Amino acid sequence: MAHLISRRRWLAGAAAGLALLLAGCRAPQAEPKQIQFWTLDLAPKFNGYIQGVIAEWERQNPGYDVVWTDVPWGSVERKLLAAVFARTAPDVVNLNPLFAANLASKGGLLPLDPVLPPAAASGYLPQIWQAGRSAGPDGAPQQYAIPWYLTARITLANTSLLAKAGYSAPPRTWQELPAYAEAVKRRTGRYALFVTVVPDDSAELLETLVQMGVTLLDERQRAAFNSPAGRHAFAFWTDLYRRGLLPREVVSQGYRRAIELYQSGELAQVGSGAEFLRSIQTNAPGIAAATRPFPPITGSDGQANVAVMTLAGPQQSRLPKPAASFALFLTNAANQARFAEQARVLPSSAGALQQLELQLRRERLAQPAEALVQQARLLSADTLGRARVLVPASPGVKRLQAIVYTQLQRAMLGQISSDRALAEAERQWNAYAGGRWPEAAQQHAVQHH
Repeated sequence: MAHLISRRRWLAGAAAGLALLLAGCRAPQAEPKQIQFWTLDLAPKFNGYIQGVIAEWERQNPGYDVVWTDVPWGSVERKLLAAVFARTAPDVVNLNPLFAANLASKGGLLPLDPVLPPAAASGYLPQIWQAGRSAGPDGAPQQYAIPWYLTARITLANTSLLAKAGYSAPPRTWQELPAYAEAVKRRTGRYALFVTVVPDDSAELLETLVQMGVTLLDERQRAAFNSPAGRHAFAFWTDLYRRGLLPREVVSQGYRRAIELYQSGELAQVGSGAEFLRSIQTNAPGIAAATRPFPPITGSDGQANVAVMTLAGPQQSRLPKPAASFALFLTNAANQARFAEQARVLPSSAGALQQLELQLRRERLAQPAEALVQQARLLSADTLGRARVLVPASPGVKRLQAIVYTQLQRAMLGQISSDRALAEAERQWNAYAGGRWPEAAQQHAVQHH
């Protein structure tokens, strides 16, 4: 299930064009009491679960029908655009926070505060509920999405390599990483970890900047990262790379390369979800035998990252209150607990998380491999108590990542100093955010259509 969350490559231009259409097309649906509900890549594996939830909600809400459509990741934008043009946009749609924020900023999503019960937020983890808030067309933050399922990154480490390097566990903070990385390289000839700076790949490195105390953007969405903390963070990663303590490929290959290196025994650790252990057990049994789960590396405040999938309501919907009612029912404690168990994800419901942790602690599994996965899942669940979305979804955030990564690459490769790279990233982002990116997005949307 990790791939359902980790893919974030949504086109901001398509989102902007789509949002404008969503805001403007409000034609009545053919069936006025029919709620259209879209998910991403859940069929057919979870047909029984989704259909059961729908049937129960319909039983409790006579007169309404929920029509479920599952959309593949690769075609969701095309299908959503086609639905908007046909004036059949769904009432509830499964989105990641980045795409939801792009739509909300253009008036394409329905503000949920007017249609949610006053205490709706109390059933969810507070930090996770906040991930559904973003700025609307007027710039004011509003609740546009309800959190659904989550994954939290933990550290999976090769204890054989750790022991050779003189460690019983990987470091807990980024401050401890350089000495650890040097020991791993010197004593084993391998690398400690792989964090990509390929612009359109994982946001993990951008998240590390936040953990190091960097404020990415200010209230006006201008660059705030050219600060003492930002200079330290840029110098930190530049120094590690120039000293040969990171694989050379971090500037040219993405997160998939980290997986390959770990499974071939070339990395001491990898940041991933708990379920990745099953892949290691299948693809590299020898490495799996030496692998143990550990808490994720964090900054001094201990904040970990969490990836969130949400439910939102397009502005087109003529049934916003029943649609919100269904979204809350799907994400209540009982239903989330069941889904988390079946899908091996984490729930955003506080009650469901408590239930999952109790269950994982009580279970006694005879198979060592399954027991290890269970241990990793429990560690992931425990991590949620100090986890948040470290890089909040906002329009242009993927462009921000591309700018920061490209300049950091230049510093790593010795083309410019890390301070100059940071200053150039600041200049480029402020030029982009100062009014150019909306026009660029709209131009892309026109070309796309």
